[in-house]
Amino acid sequence: MIEARHLRVLRAVAAAGSFSGAARELGCTQPAVSQQMKSLETSAGTRLIVRTGRETRLTQAGEVLVRHAAGILSGLTAAEEEIAAIVGLRAGRVRLVSFPSGSSTLVPAALAALRAAHPGTRVSLVEAEPPHSVAMLRDGDCDVALAFRYDGAGGGPGEWEDLTVRPLLVDRLVGLVPDTHPLAGAREVAMADFAEEPWIAGCPRCRTQLVDVCGAAGFEPRIDFATDDCPAVIGLVAAGLGVAMLPELALASVRTDGVRRLTIEPAVSREVVALTLPDLARVPAVAATLDKLSAAAAA
Repeated sequence: MIEARHLRVLRAVAAAGSFSGAARELGCTQPAVSQQMKSLETSAGTRLIVRTGRETRLTQAGEVLVRHAAGILSGLTAAEEEIAAIVGLRAGRVRLVSFPSGSSTLVPAALAALRAAHPGTRVSLVEAEPPHSVAMLRDGDCDVALAFRYDGAGGGPGEWEDLTVRPLLVDRLVGLVPDTHPLAGAREVAMADFAEEPWIAGCPRCRTQLVDVCGAAGFEPRIDFATDDCPAVIGLVAAGLGVAMLPELALASVRTDGVRRLTIEPAVSREVVALTLPDLARVPAVAATLDKLSAAAAA
Protein backbone atom coordinates (compact mmCIF):
# COMPACT_ATOMS: atom_id res chain seq x y z
CA MET A 1 0.00 0.00 0.00
CA ILE A 2 1.35 3.40 -1.00
CA GLU A 3 1.36 5.81 1.95
CA ALA A 4 1.06 9.58 1.84
CA ARG A 5 4.31 10.05 3.82
CA HIS A 6 6.18 8.09 1.16
CA LEU A 7 4.72 10.28 -1.58
CA ARG A 8 5.90 13.40 0.24
CA VAL A 9 9.44 11.99 0.38
CA LEU A 10 9.32 11.07 -3.32
CA ARG A 11 8.28 14.62 -4.26
CA ALA A 12 11.06 16.06 -2.12
CA VAL A 13 13.65 13.78 -3.75
CA ALA A 14 12.38 14.70 -7.22
CA ALA A 15 12.51 18.42 -6.41
CA ALA A 16 15.92 18.36 -4.70
CA GLY A 17 17.59 15.94 -7.10
CA SER A 18 19.24 13.97 -4.29
CA PHE A 19 18.52 12.13 -1.07
CA SER A 20 20.63 14.56 0.92
CA GLY A 21 18.79 17.55 -0.50
CA ALA A 22 15.42 15.93 0.26
CA ALA A 23 16.60 15.21 3.80
CA ARG A 24 17.44 18.88 4.35
CA GLU A 25 14.05 19.96 2.99
CA LEU A 26 12.17 17.45 5.11
CA GLY A 27 14.22 18.01 8.26
CA CYS A 28 15.32 14.39 8.62
CA THR A 29 18.39 12.26 7.95
CA GLN A 30 19.55 10.90 4.60
CA PRO A 31 19.25 7.25 5.77
CA ALA A 32 15.64 7.96 6.74
CA VAL A 33 14.92 9.24 3.23
CA SER A 34 16.60 6.20 1.73
CA GLN A 35 14.53 3.87 3.90
CA GLN A 36 11.29 5.64 2.96
CA MET A 37 12.13 5.32 -0.73
CA LYS A 38 12.86 1.60 -0.38
CA SER A 39 9.48 1.12 1.29
CA LEU A 40 7.74 3.07 -1.48
CA GLU A 41 9.43 1.04 -4.21
CA THR A 42 8.44 -2.18 -2.44
CA SER A 43 4.82 -0.99 -2.34
CA ALA A 44 4.92 0.12 -6.01
CA GLY A 45 6.61 -3.12 -7.10
CA THR A 46 9.17 -1.32 -9.28
CA ARG A 47 12.11 1.03 -9.21
CA LEU A 48 11.12 4.68 -8.96
CA ILE A 49 14.53 6.37 -8.69
CA VAL A 50 17.90 5.65 -10.25
CA ARG A 51 20.99 7.01 -8.49
CA THR A 52 23.91 8.20 -10.58
CA GLY A 53 26.67 9.24 -8.20
CA ARG A 54 25.26 11.95 -5.98
CA GLU A 55 22.47 12.70 -8.40
CA THR A 56 19.13 10.93 -8.71
CA ARG A 57 16.66 10.73 -11.54
CA LEU A 58 13.15 9.40 -11.77
CA THR A 59 12.27 6.31 -13.73
CA GLN A 60 9.19 6.41 -15.94
CA ALA A 61 7.16 4.87 -13.11
CA GLY A 62 8.60 7.45 -10.72
CA GLU A 63 7.55 10.30 -13.03
CA VAL A 64 4.01 8.91 -13.17
CA LEU A 65 3.81 8.63 -9.38
CA VAL A 66 5.14 12.16 -8.82
CA ARG A 67 2.61 13.53 -11.31
CA HIS A 68 -0.28 11.89 -9.41
CA ALA A 69 1.21 12.65 -6.00
CA ALA A 70 0.45 16.36 -6.33
CA GLY A 71 -3.29 15.80 -6.63
CA ILE A 72 -3.33 13.07 -3.97
CA LEU A 73 -1.44 15.14 -1.41
CA SER A 74 -3.38 18.33 -2.08
CA GLY A 75 -6.67 16.44 -1.68
CA LEU A 76 -5.40 14.82 1.51
CA THR A 77 -4.32 18.20 2.87
CA ALA A 78 -7.76 19.66 2.11
CA ALA A 79 -9.43 16.70 3.83
CA GLU A 80 -7.15 17.07 6.88
CA GLU A 81 -7.97 20.77 7.13
CA GLU A 82 -11.70 20.11 6.84
CA ILE A 83 -11.58 17.39 9.49
CA ALA A 84 -9.55 19.67 11.77
CA ALA A 85 -12.25 22.33 11.37
CA ILE A 86 -14.94 19.83 12.36
CA VAL A 87 -12.95 18.55 15.33
CA GLY A 88 -12.26 22.12 16.43
CA LEU A 89 -15.97 23.01 15.97
CA ARG A 90 -15.09 25.62 13.34
CA ALA A 91 -17.39 23.62 11.07
CA GLY A 92 -19.83 20.76 11.30
CA ARG A 93 -23.47 19.88 10.91
CA VAL A 94 -26.00 18.44 13.33
CA ARG A 95 -29.47 17.24 12.33
CA LEU A 96 -31.80 17.61 15.29
CA VAL A 97 -35.34 16.26 15.63
CA SER A 98 -37.55 17.32 18.53
CA PHE A 99 -41.12 17.01 19.77
CA PRO A 100 -43.03 20.35 19.62
CA SER A 101 -42.88 21.40 23.28
CA GLY A 102 -39.15 20.70 23.30
CA SER A 103 -38.75 22.76 20.13
CA SER A 104 -40.39 25.78 21.77
CA THR A 105 -38.56 25.57 25.11
CA LEU A 106 -35.28 23.66 25.28
CA VAL A 107 -34.15 23.88 21.67
CA PRO A 108 -34.05 27.71 21.18
CA ALA A 109 -31.84 28.31 24.22
CA ALA A 110 -29.58 25.36 23.39
CA LEU A 111 -29.06 26.35 19.75
CA ALA A 112 -28.49 30.01 20.62
CA ALA A 113 -25.78 28.97 23.08
CA LEU A 114 -24.27 26.58 20.52
CA ARG A 115 -24.14 29.28 17.84
CA ALA A 116 -22.53 31.75 20.24
CA ALA A 117 -19.85 29.25 21.27
CA HIS A 118 -19.31 27.60 17.87
CA PRO A 119 -20.63 29.83 15.06
CA GLY A 120 -19.28 27.49 12.38
CA THR A 121 -21.53 24.63 13.47
CA ARG A 122 -24.82 24.41 11.60
CA VAL A 123 -27.92 22.75 13.05
CA SER A 124 -31.10 21.79 11.19
CA LEU A 125 -34.36 21.10 13.02
CA VAL A 126 -37.43 19.05 12.18
CA GLU A 127 -40.28 18.04 14.48
CA ALA A 128 -41.47 14.53 15.26
CA GLU A 129 -42.94 12.81 18.28
CA PRO A 130 -41.45 9.63 19.71
CA PRO A 131 -41.30 6.83 18.78
CA HIS A 132 -41.10 8.18 15.21
CA SER A 133 -38.23 10.52 16.14
CA VAL A 134 -36.28 7.62 17.66
CA ALA A 135 -36.82 5.57 14.51
CA MET A 136 -35.44 8.49 12.48
CA LEU A 137 -32.29 8.40 14.60
CA ARG A 138 -31.80 4.67 14.13
CA ASP A 139 -32.45 5.01 10.37
CA GLY A 140 -29.76 7.69 10.02
CA ASP A 141 -32.18 10.53 9.27
CA CYS A 142 -30.97 12.66 12.20
CA ASP A 143 -28.02 12.92 14.58
CA VAL A 144 -29.78 13.90 17.82
CA ALA A 145 -33.37 13.15 18.86
CA LEU A 146 -35.10 15.00 21.67
CA ALA A 147 -37.58 12.48 23.05
CA PHE A 148 -39.67 11.52 26.05
CA ARG A 149 -41.29 8.47 27.55
CA TYR A 150 -43.77 7.63 30.29
CA ASP A 151 -43.32 4.72 32.66
CA GLY A 152 -45.24 1.77 31.32
CA ALA A 153 -46.52 3.59 28.21
CA GLY A 154 -45.00 3.17 24.78
CA GLY A 155 -41.74 1.71 26.01
CA GLY A 156 -39.74 0.55 28.96
CA PRO A 157 -36.24 0.53 30.41
CA GLY A 158 -34.87 -1.31 27.37
CA GLU A 159 -36.47 0.97 24.80
CA TRP A 160 -33.27 2.99 24.23
CA GLU A 161 -30.65 0.46 25.33
CA ASP A 162 -28.82 0.63 21.97
CA LEU A 163 -28.58 4.44 22.12
CA THR A 164 -26.60 7.02 24.05
CA VAL A 165 -29.08 8.64 26.44
CA ARG A 166 -28.55 12.13 27.91
CA PRO A 167 -31.20 12.68 30.64
CA LEU A 168 -32.47 16.26 30.57
CA LEU A 169 -35.37 16.62 33.00
CA VAL A 170 -38.41 15.05 34.62
CA ASP A 171 -41.45 16.86 33.28
CA ARG A 172 -44.47 16.76 35.59
CA LEU A 173 -47.98 16.75 34.13
CA VAL A 174 -50.71 19.06 35.35
CA GLY A 175 -54.47 18.93 35.03
CA LEU A 176 -56.27 21.63 33.02
CA VAL A 177 -59.88 22.65 33.61
CA PRO A 178 -61.93 25.70 32.53
CA ASP A 179 -61.90 28.68 34.89
CA THR A 180 -65.56 27.97 35.62
CA HIS A 181 -65.08 24.30 36.49
CA PRO A 182 -66.11 23.16 40.00
CA LEU A 183 -62.53 21.95 40.62
CA ALA A 184 -60.93 25.20 39.46
CA GLY A 185 -60.30 26.33 43.03
CA ALA A 186 -58.78 23.06 44.23
CA ARG A 187 -55.11 22.96 45.22
CA GLU A 188 -54.69 19.27 44.44
CA VAL A 189 -56.78 16.74 42.54
CA ALA A 190 -56.67 13.00 41.99
CA MET A 191 -57.20 11.35 38.61
CA ALA A 192 -60.38 9.77 39.99
CA ASP A 193 -61.84 13.29 40.31
CA PHE A 194 -62.00 13.40 36.50
CA ALA A 195 -63.78 10.08 36.06
CA GLU A 196 -66.97 11.62 34.64
CA GLU A 197 -65.28 14.31 32.53
CA PRO A 198 -64.86 14.44 28.75
CA TRP A 199 -61.15 14.59 27.78
CA ILE A 200 -59.01 16.40 25.25
CA ALA A 201 -56.02 14.12 24.56
CA GLY A 202 -52.66 14.72 22.89
CA CYS A 203 -50.24 12.73 20.71
CA PRO A 204 -50.64 8.93 20.36
CA ARG A 205 -48.03 8.19 23.05
CA CYS A 206 -49.67 10.74 25.36
CA ARG A 207 -53.11 9.22 24.73
CA THR A 208 -51.81 5.77 25.61
CA GLN A 209 -50.37 7.13 28.83
CA LEU A 210 -53.64 8.94 29.65
CA VAL A 211 -55.64 5.75 29.24
CA ASP A 212 -53.16 3.85 31.43
CA VAL A 213 -53.21 6.46 34.21
CA CYS A 214 -56.99 6.69 34.19
CA GLY A 215 -57.23 2.91 34.18
CA ALA A 216 -55.02 2.77 37.27
CA ALA A 217 -57.44 5.25 38.89
CA GLY A 218 -60.38 2.96 38.15
CA PHE A 219 -62.02 4.44 35.06
CA GLU A 220 -61.75 4.65 31.28
CA PRO A 221 -61.49 8.21 29.96
CA ARG A 222 -64.06 9.47 27.47
CA ILE A 223 -61.84 11.14 24.86
CA ASP A 224 -63.92 13.58 22.82
CA PHE A 225 -61.05 15.37 21.07
CA ALA A 226 -57.42 14.54 20.26
CA THR A 227 -54.83 17.00 18.96
CA ASP A 228 -51.05 17.33 19.03
CA ASP A 229 -51.37 21.12 19.12
CA CYS A 230 -50.97 22.50 22.66
CA PRO A 231 -52.73 25.85 22.02
CA ALA A 232 -55.64 23.90 20.54
CA VAL A 233 -55.89 21.78 23.69
CA ILE A 234 -55.96 24.91 25.83
CA GLY A 235 -58.57 26.52 23.60
CA LEU A 236 -60.83 23.48 23.80
CA VAL A 237 -60.49 23.34 27.59
CA ALA A 238 -61.12 27.08 27.94
CA ALA A 239 -64.29 26.67 25.87
CA GLY A 240 -65.60 24.14 28.38
CA LEU A 241 -65.39 21.17 26.01
CA GLY A 242 -63.41 18.96 28.35
CA VAL A 243 -60.44 18.60 30.67
CA ALA A 244 -56.86 17.76 29.79
CA MET A 245 -53.53 16.75 31.23
CA LEU A 246 -50.42 18.36 29.76
CA PRO A 247 -46.71 18.44 30.67
CA GLU A 248 -45.43 21.61 32.30
CA LEU A 249 -42.90 21.93 29.48
CA ALA A 250 -45.73 22.15 26.96
CA LEU A 251 -47.31 25.01 28.93
CA ALA A 252 -44.10 27.00 29.33
CA SER A 253 -44.37 28.88 26.04
CA VAL A 254 -48.13 29.24 25.50
CA ARG A 255 -50.87 31.42 26.95
CA THR A 256 -53.31 29.67 29.23
CA ASP A 257 -56.12 32.23 29.36
CA GLY A 258 -59.41 30.73 30.48
CA VAL A 259 -57.96 27.60 32.07
CA ARG A 260 -56.78 26.67 35.55
CA ARG A 261 -53.77 24.44 36.24
CA LEU A 262 -54.24 21.78 38.89
CA THR A 263 -51.60 19.71 40.68
CA ILE A 264 -52.28 16.00 40.25
CA GLU A 265 -51.48 13.65 43.12
CA PRO A 266 -49.94 11.18 43.00
CA ALA A 267 -47.64 12.86 40.51
CA VAL A 268 -47.67 11.89 36.85
CA SER A 269 -44.52 12.72 34.90
CA ARG A 270 -42.48 11.93 31.83
CA GLU A 271 -38.72 11.61 31.29
CA VAL A 272 -37.25 14.00 28.71
CA VAL A 273 -33.93 13.00 27.14
CA ALA A 274 -31.61 13.69 24.23
CA LEU A 275 -30.68 10.59 22.24
CA THR A 276 -27.93 9.84 19.77
CA LEU A 277 -26.07 6.82 18.44
CA PRO A 278 -22.97 5.76 20.42
CA ASP A 279 -20.62 6.49 17.49
CA LEU A 280 -22.19 9.91 16.91
CA ALA A 281 -21.78 10.81 20.59
CA ARG A 282 -18.02 11.12 19.94
CA VAL A 283 -18.48 13.62 17.10
CA PRO A 284 -17.56 17.06 18.52
CA ALA A 285 -20.54 18.95 17.08
CA VAL A 286 -22.99 16.32 18.37
CA ALA A 287 -21.35 16.27 21.80
CA ALA A 288 -21.53 20.07 21.98
CA THR A 289 -25.23 19.98 21.04
CA LEU A 290 -25.94 17.48 23.82
CA ASP A 291 -24.08 19.68 26.30
CA LYS A 292 -26.08 22.77 25.33
CA LEU A 293 -29.38 20.85 25.58
CA SER A 294 -28.37 19.73 29.08
CA ALA A 295 -27.55 23.31 30.05
CA ALA A 296 -30.87 24.56 28.68
CA ALA A 297 -32.76 21.91 30.65
CA ALA A 298 -30.88 22.78 33.84
CA ALA A 299 -31.80 26.42 33.40
